[in-house]
Amino acid sequence: MGAGFDDVTLDELYRRRSYKWRAYPPDVLPAFVAEMDFQLAPPVTAAIIEAATTGDCGYAWPTAELGASLSEFAQHRFSWYVDPADVVLIPDVMAGVLELLRLLCEPGDGVVINTPVYPPFFSHIEEARCRVVEAPLALGPRGYELDLEAVEAAFRNGARVYLLCNPHNPTGRVFSRQELQRVAELAERHNVVVLADEIHAPMALPGATHVPFLTLGEPAVSRCVAFASASKAWNIPGLKCAQAVVAADPMRAVVGRLREDVVFRSGHVGVLASIAAYRDGVTWLDDLIAVLDRNRTLMRELLAEFLPGAGYVTPEGGYLGWIDCRGLAVDGEPASVFLDRGRVALRPGVDFGANGMGFVRVTMGTTAEILREIVVRMRAAVA
Repeated sequence: MGAGFDDVTLDELYRRRSYKWRAYPPDVLPAFVAEMDFQLAPPVTAAIIEAATTGDCGYAWPTAELGASLSEFAQHRFSWYVDPADVVLIPDVMAGVLELLRLLCEPGDGVVINTPVYPPFFSHIEEARCRVVEAPLALGPRGYELDLEAVEAAFRNGARVYLLCNPHNPTGRVFSRQELQRVAELAERHNVVVLADEIHAPMALPGATHVPFLTLGEPAVSRCVAFASASKAWNIPGLKCAQAVVAADPMRAVVGRLREDVVFRSGHVGVLASIAAYRDGVTWLDDLIAVLDRNRTLMRELLAEFLPGAGYVTPEGGYLGWIDCRGLAVDGEPASVFLDRGRVALRPGVDFGANGMGFVRVTMGTTAEILREIVVRMRAAVA
């Protein structure tokens, strides 16, 4: 396991001024937002310092280096060839989703999502004047699974777009090639475009293999735009840099209609940091994955010790814990109880859809000591 990940202290973290560390009073331990507590990868830090030192903090521009660095990383990590010319700079994944929904859909068109799912999916679909169509995940033998019958029913009923989250937020499921191939077949049959949010892909954990949707061949590539970013795996979301990726002419035509001002909402320092992450941050990423692998097991052990009534399906990717609190003696909405009585901030499960009622999402991208403190505070709230 890489050195240094467990060295950061709460005193140091409370000196940070980002949303995570300023949204609540200082007696609250925040674990509610998908932002890790670790120091940045050294190559990323070096790129940011160099930009500041040279005064290179102007407007972003879609440099060819970004596409080339993502292409190198994707080939090394996923055996996925990405043509650098098919990489389009966007500020963040959800900004790209919103703009593409506006291009692909008419007002009232259905957009399918697999609930419980990342809360901005709901708000951005509505902002695009589209209609949310839920195809809830099923809980099967290996954990959460795509309910392909529900997906097909949604497609058959006229949905225009499928907004796929893989690896899935909040459950941490990494969908199999077989599941994704079936999605591609259904999308072809029902003329549905797939927008594949793969932002957590670099953090597939041991035992799971991320399958980029654009590696499925035809008919998948002709009706898919995939989204990538270094923002989650290298913890730089505030630097505002993500990428939309295509691999066939029909989708090239769609992304080619994006307005130029979308590029200027991106952060130039984010572009530089992302290039450094993709090219030089892989060793650090491997060390991070070892820590996250440790933490997902540690969370299971801590829940068994302090909250044995809680349900927890070990995630296959990322650093998010999806905790079922319905078996606990919680009087009220769980996240509110944990905040009020335990002084720990978690994301309410209901934010992820109605089928998240009774759950909370916990950010586990932290030190072993802080992860233990999170669960101890949860326990104090229900004692």
